[in-house]
Amino acid sequence: MCSPPVPRVCPEWPEWPEWPFTEIRSLSDPTRRLLTDIALTAQALKNSGGAERYTRDVIAGLHRMGLRPTLFAREIDRALPEAAWIDAQPLNVRWAPRKLRNLAFDWRLKQRLKRHRPACVFSINHSTHADVVLCGGTHPGSLEAAGRSVRRSDEWQIELERRAYTQARAIVAHSQLMSRELQRFYGVPAGRIDVLYPPVDTARFQPLTDAARAAVRRQLDLPEDRVIFVFSSTSHERKGYPLLEAFFARTTLPVCLVVAGRPVPQTSDTIRYAGYSKEIEKLFAAADFTVVASAYEPFGLVGVESVMCGTPLVIADNVGSAETVTGAAKIEFSRQSAGSFERAIEQAVERVRGGGARIAKPLDSLVYDPGIDAHVAALYALFTR
Repeated sequence: MCSPPVPRVCPEWPEWPEWPFTEIRSLSDPTRRLLTDIALTAQALKNSGGAERYTRDVIAGLHRMGLRPTLFAREIDRALPEAAWIDAQPLNVRWAPRKLRNLAFDWRLKQRLKRHRPACVFSINHSTHADVVLCGGTHPGSLEAAGRSVRRSDEWQIELERRAYTQARAIVAHSQLMSRELQRFYGVPAGRIDVLYPPVDTARFQPLTDAARAAVRRQLDLPEDRVIFVFSSTSHERKGYPLLEAFFARTTLPVCLVVAGRPVPQTSDTIRYAGYSKEIEKLFAAADFTVVASAYEPFGLVGVESVMCGTPLVIADNVGSAETVTGAAKIEFSRQSAGSFERAIEQAVERVRGGGARIAKPLDSLVYDPGIDAHVAALYALFTR
């Protein structure tokens, strides 16, 4: 799943990862440029989740490798520590209508690259001028899952994706699910796709002791006589909350769904609202299970974050991160099969009652190393391949 070590394309090119980056200065100019002249494109560098969090992680990983990339982005928050580790190149596209701003960004990037073309451009936000493009989701896949017809603005986005994916020399897919969508919707050959699962902050997402878990549950006033399921979401419809609400609002099982993020319409003994949590890792670690039920989820970091906190998953089989979790760390269900979700919850309750639900060794339950540095090292190997 990860890219192989950097091939030795010339005699003076040391092998990764034994080579210390302090030796860069001893290389010839062409080789040094190939190894260090890297640019990223992204929507924004800001304190947020999703692609913004990923952008920060990649910059931090490159920084620890001794590299200072250029960042082309619509918005750059210079108060963030990562802003000091880049050559910031903001591209203002606020003048363009909202639904045309992706195209406007791509046009502005083309003009800026005429001044200097880096050795490798890695696009996190669909650029047709990149050497390597990230696929963290496809527009056709999202429309299909939502059952929505294609509008004119959708056609613009789909065409931008098509050009980005077909023109890049390599594509980083964040899951096998995305690899299949790239092949299905855009006809991208499998040989041009590298599946690199996205990273998480392994220092932040860790198990708590039994005493610390109990303290968090008391702090949040969670019922001691119920099995606690956590659901984290800021987009309830896409994340599958209607499915959860329909079950937890009527069940007679000793369970409680704790929702973090966007408010819910109603609460009860079986549905609690925990608000927007800045320490979601504590909630994951304190829960008995985390529920991931999205209608469309290219990956879903929540799944890996929960496992790293020692908490297993009830997860839909159409979620990308489900393919990275193994064994007893997950109970899968199908959104397409009647009764599948209910059976998964019942199985989770029985497992908690039996005392065998906690994940003792989180890393053993994942098929990849979720660390940021491991991910960025694999990216770097791909950039310079």
